[in-house]
Amino acid sequence: MKKILYFAAVAVGALSLASCESFLDTTNYWSKTTEDFPANEADAQQILTGIYNNLNVSIGNNVHQNHFLWSLAASDDCLGGGGANDQAMQAHDLLLNFGANLYEGFYKDRYTGIARANVAIETFENCGLDEATLNQYLGEAYFLRAWYYYELASMFGNIPCPVTSSADATQPQISGEALWGQILQDAKTAADMMPSTIIDRGNGHVDKYCAEALLGRAYLFYSGFYQDEEVSLPNGETLKKADVQAAITDCVNNSGYSLVPDYHNLWSYTNRIVVEDELSPWKGNGYEYVNNDGGVNPEAMFIIKFNTQPSWGTTIGYSNQTALFMGVRGQSNDPDHFPFGTGWGMCPVNPSLVADWKATEPNDPRLDASIISVDKWNYTYGGDSNIQETGYYQTKCMPVIGRKADGSGFWKSYVNEMYEGLVWSEGNEDNFQLNLIDDMVMIRFAEVLLMDAELNNNQASFDAVRARAGLPSKPITEENIRNERRWELAFEGVRYGDMRRYGESYAVAALDKQEGVACYNSGVKGNNHASQFNGGYGNRYSKTKGFVALPSAQISLSASAGEQYKYQQNEGWGATDSEFAGWQ
Repeated sequence: MKKILYFAAVAVGALSLASCESFLDTTNYWSKTTEDFPANEADAQQILTGIYNNLNVSIGNNVHQNHFLWSLAASDDCLGGGGANDQAMQAHDLLLNFGANLYEGFYKDRYTGIARANVAIETFENCGLDEATLNQYLGEAYFLRAWYYYELASMFGNIPCPVTSSADATQPQISGEALWGQILQDAKTAADMMPSTIIDRGNGHVDKYCAEALLGRAYLFYSGFYQDEEVSLPNGETLKKADVQAAITDCVNNSGYSLVPDYHNLWSYTNRIVVEDELSPWKGNGYEYVNNDGGVNPEAMFIIKFNTQPSWGTTIGYSNQTALFMGVRGQSNDPDHFPFGTGWGMCPVNPSLVADWKATEPNDPRLDASIISVDKWNYTYGGDSNIQETGYYQTKCMPVIGRKADGSGFWKSYVNEMYEGLVWSEGNEDNFQLNLIDDMVMIRFAEVLLMDAELNNNQASFDAVRARAGLPSKPITEENIRNERRWELAFEGVRYGDMRRYGESYAVAALDKQEGVACYNSGVKGNNHASQFNGGYGNRYSKTKGFVALPSAQISLSASAGEQYKYQQNEGWGATDSEFAGWQ
């Protein structure tokens, strides 16, 4: 069947139409079809760009639904936060619903990305590419399809999986080995297919070693959560632990990625515009942001890129809206919370994480690098009807402001001072909601080293991560590995998956440590009284196993006349016992 592809808009001027069909040009200028597209490398690049673009679309249109923000709020390291009208974020934290279609936008976004990847996989061989280029482009498409399914499977658990044809979107729900088998097969295919040569890094494109890293992350989740170390792949092969171990070893030894010498320098608050400012909490430590003046982070593997052309509507995702959502809420004076910028106050840090970290690793500088207390600012609680306001903000994904060189005040983003002549979308030259272009790093090399320690018992990799933080060697034990991942990768979207793969009892106990922690609600000091909402964290996790509700609209669409719905709702998501009525 001929497929219509919408990867680029075509500008069409006013046309004068004749009544006789023979005078008409029958070429389709409005969309592209597989009759003549893709036909060359430029076409293939356009399709590939469309697949990557899905990362930004979900951050722009449905940021409060996306996997990254959800995984932070749902974990034990963050509460939901936001304002009184941000019930969706508080629902994420409490493993509750806020409306029957809370996650539908993100759900549809990711299936759009999957459909685009399917088209690429089906058609790239028609583009006349040399073998190395073809394998690289196909590998990127397989990686992104694996990533999009990884996010959907982590959130929904039981989903349709239309991988055989981009034209066939009617598929049964699958879960467990069948679903994760497809994810792991795609990641392995990408890793096996892409050349081992090191590509130009920092531009957002993935390589062979990113695929190996994703293979490791997905395998660790699957084998832990489903208690199965051998996975039957859709192609009839079996993925064994030894296969994943070999992939991680290859990534460690041959990828060319490396640790940034100082952990603080991974995060944008150490940029040269602000780090030595008199207001900076890190003044005098000699920190230097690894991305200063366009530098490339040698530790960043899979990243989401942003640019200066966001606008309200379809391109808002060109701005890092995740940072905006986690920015400082309800404070009117920039110097009072320097160097961090204004935002919506979501995902406040759970105080029990701070307590656990100090008790377990009291000399760990990563705590200072990852979390800031409002005690260091001139801060007022309840500034904008904040909910679950704990007094701790994470610092890894936050807006960062900067002082203007002429002394006239502060830019809403430090990049306006660092890069002269930036051309922003019209009217947005100094906009706190849109001037956010720092990369989001989704996979770092440090995680690969910790996977190497866990899967291959490689003490050298474990020690390398700790040594970078100035910490002594520790033996590789289950507890030490779990703690090290929690500290090193805090607020990077992996903790919730880790909790779940460690087993239900671990997850329940960890989540319940959020109950009763000190926080402010609308400026009133109190405690996090989550137990009043449908039994609290552990109870909700036991009922749902950490999965969210499938959008009701998608269940309805799966029904055919006279038949029961094809798709069944996930466990623990009844009509009334899973709804969040709002913080009280």
